[in-house]
Amino acid sequence: MKAERVILGLESSCDDTAAAVIAGAPGAARILSSVVAGQGELHAEFGGVVPEIAARAHAEKLDICVRQALSQAEMQLSDIDAVAVTAGPGLIGGVLSGVMCAKGIAAGAGLPLIGVNHLAGHALTPRLTDGATYPYLMLLVSGGHCQFLIVRGAQDFTRLGGTLDDAPGEAFDKTARLLALPQPGGPAVEAEAALGDPRRFAFPRPLLDRPGCDFSFSGLKTALLRTRDGVMEGNRLRRRDRADLCAGFQAAVVDVLAEKTRRALAVYLDKAPADPLLAVAGGVAANQAIRAALEEVAEAAGAAFLAPPLALCTDNAAMIAYAGLELLTLGALDDMTLMARPRWPLDQSQAGMLGGGKKGAKA
Repeated sequence: MKAERVILGLESSCDDTAAAVIAGAPGAARILSSVVAGQGELHAEFGGVVPEIAARAHAEKLDICVRQALSQAEMQLSDIDAVAVTAGPGLIGGVLSGVMCAKGIAAGAGLPLIGVNHLAGHALTPRLTDGATYPYLMLLVSGGHCQFLIVRGAQDFTRLGGTLDDAPGEAFDKTARLLALPQPGGPAVEAEAALGDPRRFAFPRPLLDRPGCDFSFSGLKTALLRTRDGVMEGNRLRRRDRADLCAGFQAAVVDVLAEKTRRALAVYLDKAPADPLLAVAGGVAANQAIRAALEEVAEAAGAAFLAPPLALCTDNAAMIAYAGLELLTLGALDDMTLMARPRWPLDQSQAGMLGGGKKGAKA
């Protein structure tokens, strides 16, 4: 096997259609191209992602994104060594669109096919961006997921805790809807919070009175709703009240993430890693207040801190291509029986955080 491999990656698990090309070896790869086609305008009037609309948009845009990624990388399909695609978890229509597109490319070009866990893509991002060495502690915090993982390899993840209900990104989106802010909610709430007083409203810090590294954000969202109703004048919410509500809500999320991270770091550091590292990934990792708080926690614990560039926090295909590169190196390939999976926990040795069903654990 040649030292450097070139991987085409596809991502379509939610509302971003993406394709990318990377080249290199595990821990030493570079991004040759990364194309992301968002769907914000398609879902704006609905206040959230509509799965059926998202799936149709993916089917329409995937081949376009692939062509653009290959063109920007100055590559042909004959230059590609394998096709990696998000095979779950995610909105099943979108995941299925990506898997079928990847199968068609792999079959037509005679290339190996690699199904990638979307969460593994986020969890391995520090290896792509900075060549991070195993093991490291990952806080994966996004619109649909929130969990601590000790990452020991491309297929070796130990979950230390996670959300029991809403993920932080979901809570940010719901907060934005409650306060009549645009979607996506994370950036909108963060911008309003910068104008507000985080101490005006006393929001709860869920589960800080209990041991462990699990999260809960549903009650925080309910507290915000009740507080909002208490300050509204008829159907009108004053700008100052909205800013203070956002600031208080964000401060509560930051405090919870910081304290839970301290606990997770203690468990991770107890295993005496040679080069202790706390990494954060996922869409919520773009929040500057959260980044700053986590960096302080890492420094106090004597661990390095790593957050990806903002463009690699949200969903992208470069992380999927990189995860595919690591799996290719391990010989973990798929064939045309690869299935799209709406649920796919990384640490399969533990019960799913959010329950399960006929299709398996959710997360």
